[in-house]
Amino acid sequence: MVAGPGVRLELWQFPTGFQLLKYGAYAGGVAAALALVLLLIPRVRRAGAGRLALALALGALSIGLPWLQLQQARSVPPIHDISTDTDDPPAFVATLALRTDARNSADYGGAAIAAQQHQAYPDIQPLLLPVAGDRAFAAALDSAEAMGWTINAAVADEGRIEATATTLWFGFKDDVVIRVRADGASTRIDVRSLSRVGQSDVGANAKRIRAYLARLKQSTTA
Repeated sequence: MVAGPGVRLELWQFPTGFQLLKYGAYAGGVAAALALVLLLIPRVRRAGAGRLALALALGALSIGLPWLQLQQARSVPPIHDISTDTDDPPAFVATLALRTDARNSADYGGAAIAAQQHQAYPDIQPLLLPVAGDRAFAAALDSAEAMGWTINAAVADEGRIEATATTLWFGFKDDVVIRVRADGASTRIDVRSLSRVGQSDVGANAKRIRAYLARLKQSTTA
């Protein structure tokens, strides 16, 4: 219970939080096994079946949640930088000053990262909006704010929006840059989402881009 909030409150670093999750799972496993054994003893079961059932459920939960997270991590490539344009990823400018302590570089990893992304997330593509650039930029900014992100910069002349998303449990900071460009009669929206720490994002950045583009598309077609 304290692993994530402790990281968010800066009581310890995220590797310590992950260690607490692991040890919590071990302790929960022992508690669940002990509760199961005691439930099989009629005299003990009659005396405290409710408490033992609760211990079994909490122990199973403490094992199940980290196990599901581990399976999710194994199902996606160990990358943490996702972009709708892997040939020319949108660049961070204002947010660089906020990433001085970030463990991950803001420089894009190139073809190797792009290949892994295309294989795992082929649906991460630019969004073409049938609206003028100024309206598209305003909608892109409104959608970023609606996502609950902290806006770091919004430069209409450059078609650039920068923001930071904070995860709920661990409080991880992931940075987002949105690029708005004319594309013929349409406006093209590119989005890049980059984690500050961690080799793998467990699919979080791709999920964030999908949610943002879906919100933006709905806002301009409603």
